[in-house]
Amino acid sequence: MNFSILDFGAVGDGVTLNTRAIQQAIDACTDSGGGRVTVPAGRFLSGTICLKSRVDLHLESGAELVSSLDPADMPDLMGGFDDDNRDTGWEGGCFLLARHAEDVTISGPGRIDGRGREVFYEDDADGGSHESPLKVRGYRPRMSFLEDVKKLTVRDVTFYDAAFWTLHMAGCRDVLIEGVRIENNERGPNNDGIDPDCCRNVIIRGCIITCADDAIVVKTTAPMTKKYGDCSNILISNCILRSHSSALKIGTETWGDIHHVTMGDCILDQCTRGIGIWSRDGGRIHDILIHHIAGSTRRYRDRVRQDSEVVVWWGKGEPVFLSATRRAGVERTPGVIEGVCMDALHITCEGAVMIAGERESPIRNVTIRDSAFRWARQGSLTPDCLDEQPSRRGVYPHAVPTVYIRAGEDISFSDNVRFEIDDSMKPYILDTVISE
Repeated sequence: MNFSILDFGAVGDGVTLNTRAIQQAIDACTDSGGGRVTVPAGRFLSGTICLKSRVDLHLESGAELVSSLDPADMPDLMGGFDDDNRDTGWEGGCFLLARHAEDVTISGPGRIDGRGREVFYEDDADGGSHESPLKVRGYRPRMSFLEDVKKLTVRDVTFYDAAFWTLHMAGCRDVLIEGVRIENNERGPNNDGIDPDCCRNVIIRGCIITCADDAIVVKTTAPMTKKYGDCSNILISNCILRSHSSALKIGTETWGDIHHVTMGDCILDQCTRGIGIWSRDGGRIHDILIHHIAGSTRRYRDRVRQDSEVVVWWGKGEPVFLSATRRAGVERTPGVIEGVCMDALHITCEGAVMIAGERESPIRNVTIRDSAFRWARQGSLTPDCLDEQPSRRGVYPHAVPTVYIRAGEDISFSDNVRFEIDDSMKPYILDTVISE
């Protein structure tokens, strides 16, 4: 059955608040046994929309669902979650919500607007380069929070200008994310693209993502690990990723184990980091396969004003970054990264291939083969430091080699791995491997 939100009183003028009308359409659909709820052409402003079992929320061509930025329109459903990592940002609400549901779909050629442009603003804190993170003001909800959904499908829709995380799946099973476009501000803090959190059996393919924070990031946050356990069986392929942070990432939140993850056949477009694996919270990360990745990584300018809200990018143009170290001010042992195989990486970069563990949290059994790394200037900054944020080590002055290894065991570069340093970078990149 098909239920149009117009039949329930929705008005697509971009001003009328349509929360009640849209929710009534969804409730009627699921009560009838399931079907499609159609959003036609127009701009439909709404508060939190609760998706239900056996419902396909379908946005037709020209349709826009527009997120309210009024806290009164978005119940704080997540503020009670216990997590000492403030970057996870559990306080506040979300626009699209699903919990403990089955067979939920978001589809169609329409657009979902998070209105990030109304919470991010420019203060020229990077000397006029317009590369640094923007400042933030006001209330900014997640664009979605989809928890404990079995058989979740998100297909073809465009997510636009998220104010916080865009597509956050927590504890979901049997997930297909296909043909999705995410068009976020390239300087907006915390506007991650796709975050599978403690999920299992996930396919993400054919997506085009632009954002300031991580494009696709697999993680196990503290509250979701307690409820749903590890994150496993994740397949990411055929995506084009542009980010001022990491393109393909595991971590930083690693309270539970993360394993059997495959990432391949993706293009990186001037990301701050290419492939990143962070261990910070005790989980074991293992059985990771990364293959056929091409593109570029570069360093962007940070904020230069030293105020209480200074925000800097994590990353200095590293093509590969594996890190197991302690968070600042936290006594947890980070965990272990082991069993990582990478092949057919072809990346132009500005930072080191970095594999940095600690004695209590080594990085083991990592292979990079049949790959080519080329160091060439892309931005205006020169390599002069190593960056292990967020951690006790932070950012510190250091010679930048082609490869930096610390507390690594069974790390191998084999089968035709090539390193090339362009003339523009030869004064700054050491043509050597530093092992500490």
